[in-house]
Amino acid sequence: MVVTGTVDGLHYELHGGPVAGREVVLMSSGLGGSGSFWGPQMAALTARWPVVLYDHRGTGRSVRDLPSGRPYAVADMAEDMVRVMDALGIAKAHVVGHAAGGNAGLALALAHPDRLGKLVVANGWSRPDPHIKRCFDTRLHLLNDTGPAAYVHAQALFLYPATWISEHSERLAAEEPHHVAGFPPKAVMLARIGALLAFDIDEQLPRITHPVLVSATADDMLAPVTCAHRLAQRLPNAKLDVLPWGGHASSVTDPEGFNASLVRFLEGAT
Repeated sequence: MVVTGTVDGLHYELHGGPVAGREVVLMSSGLGGSGSFWGPQMAALTARWPVVLYDHRGTGRSVRDLPSGRPYAVADMAEDMVRVMDALGIAKAHVVGHAAGGNAGLALALAHPDRLGKLVVANGWSRPDPHIKRCFDTRLHLLNDTGPAAYVHAQALFLYPATWISEHSERLAAEEPHHVAGFPPKAVMLARIGALLAFDIDEQLPRITHPVLVSATADDMLAPVTCAHRLAQRLPNAKLDVLPWGGHASSVTDPEGFNASLVRFLEGAT
């Protein structure tokens, strides 16, 4: 059973039946913003919980612009989670976020602690370190100087291990035209990257007392594993799980390992 809807321009989907009286898992994707990113997790999760997917504002099937008049922020992404939860009548949800989505989950924990159950931050950070800044600078140059096609073509280098890219080159080549066709407006992508580069809640981490799974990958090319170690050290109730291989998008490259860790954490005692 899948229920789809739109709230304030945000496209969302509810998988797995009614939410009343049940724990709910809300999935928030990374910079690309599309809820379809979580396809490899859906069978494992919907067998246990209702699951909410949504496309971030400015991406996918959601409205293709952002609020004007001020810089866009990760806190805005957190407010959009609340809008989706309100539309579905969900008082509190477990949030699983990848990179930008995980950072938004941390922002949600600070701004609306009562709306969050457990939190999974996959390959996220509390502040961008020099390597993350260098990666985003490179992506910004590609987008500004060459355009979306070059940006999309290079994207695999930041997301996946080299061996995985070699073994899935045909798949990546087939997906590229679709990613280019659905690429957000340039101004939206620049604002979303700007929000991630400005995100810094490092000093506020001790305030987040929710159970948090900090999921990371040792060979992440975009977010160094040291960012995950810092989160786990500074969050009062965090568990660190580092996969040895899988790159930045380990939920795609190693879904079995990622899903097993995810389910264990969500099913465990609070």
